[in-house]
Amino acid sequence: MSRAALPCIAGVDEAGRGPLAGPVVAAAVILPHRHAIPGLADSKKLTAATRESLAQQIRTQAVAFAVAAASVAEIDRLNILQATLLAMQRAVEALAITPNQAWVDGTHAPQLAMPVRTFVGGDASEPAISAASILAKVERDRHMVACDRLHPGYDLARHKGYGTCAHQQALQRLGPCPQHRCSFAPVRQAFAQLQAVSPAVDERSQ
Repeated sequence: MSRAALPCIAGVDEAGRGPLAGPVVAAAVILPHRHAIPGLADSKKLTAATRESLAQQIRTQAVAFAVAAASVAEIDRLNILQATLLAMQRAVEALAITPNQAWVDGTHAPQLAMPVRTFVGGDASEPAISAASILAKVERDRHMVACDRLHPGYDLARHKGYGTCAHQQALQRLGPCPQHRCSFAPVRQAFAQLQAVSPAVDERSQ
């Protein structure tokens, strides 16, 4: 097969579907057909330092890459699945080169202008999806570190918004901040408890 006939494939993955706080972030990556980035894997299986190192290599060697997000407000309005698909769509559409296929981790596919294949466990088995997983995770982690400086007390820089015991205790104590997903039950319950004590409190004004 000639180089011109080789398919241009974008790997697509997200980070941040499960947390109680922060946006969901997606990335799309087109790798060279003969990429030289050893160690690509599911971002959740890598250390933070390894992810950072690989992310730099991906940005340097990728044919194209893009990162996009869906906000907390969009998550609460649309639901987390639809917000995730929206972030994926934005990432693919932001690529400087339009792929002729998109390979997406998981079982749900965003609406795109090109054919889409889904791969269960694709972030561990398909290098382009692994690369997207890494970029999305690194970008989201950086965002949550910045959020921690804006909203101290929740330790967002440590747990990145996931529902750890310490995070839920802080949520009960402080109530939700603007980075919390009020459509998620633990956040909704914490806001209801806070509002019962202070009825004038608005969930977006914390």
